[in-house]
Amino acid sequence: MAHDEQTPHPHDHPHDHPHDHPHDHGHAQGDDHGRGPVADASVRVARASDAPAVGLVQAVVFREAYAAVLAPEVLGTFEPRAFANAWRTTLEGERSGDGVLLVACAGEQVVGFAAVGASDDADTDPGRAELIVLGVHPDARRQGHGSRLLHAVVDTARGRGRSELAAWVLATDDDTRDFLTAAGMVADGAHRERVVSPDGATAGELRLSAALADEATDAPTHDATHDATHEATGVRDPEGP
Repeated sequence: MAHDEQTPHPHDHPHDHPHDHPHDHGHAQGDDHGRGPVADASVRVARASDAPAVGLVQAVVFREAYAAVLAPEVLGTFEPRAFANAWRTTLEGERSGDGVLLVACAGEQVVGFAAVGASDDADTDPGRAELIVLGVHPDARRQGHGSRLLHAVVDTARGRGRSELAAWVLATDDDTRDFLTAAGMVADGAHRERVVSPDGATAGELRLSAALADEATDAPTHDATHDATHEATGVRDPEGP
């Protein structure tokens, strides 16, 4: 990535990018194995009015994801209001890129979110999209929300002409890596060290990627079902074969 290697901060939101915290890349706290899907669940493009709910989910997810690599005083800065304000600014601003923020809902309640945009890795090409962040509130996991978000990310990337999806994950983040590899993403050999604290401590990250196959003409759309096949999307549903 060409982003500055800094500690994630709730105020880093350029308008041409849906979210600039990871450097929260690939923190896919989906964990959809277990309970199964719930009724009245959906994924849609975020609105500015969703900012408070997204901020709340993000604060919980980030505190969990970074607990092993950030000092308590840094984790304490991950406040819902700060994240919400940054998201509101982004969602209300002019978009100069192709970044999209998606939200997962249980009824009307936002319980998860994902951001996808163009990759700016040094070795990138125009066909690569990046899963910037994906998170589901712990209370809403194992209900299919992570899978629906991931499929919506794939649909969004493919709809913008992308042929590959990539995500950066902490090397120690087994849950995120397991979720994404179960969906068909694989480590592509890229690694980096990212600064994760004000004192200069670093954490290793690895990149996962997957080719996005052309959608079959008779394949179901995301609006019809989140169980799109591996053959149609290039990414499997981590909840099943």
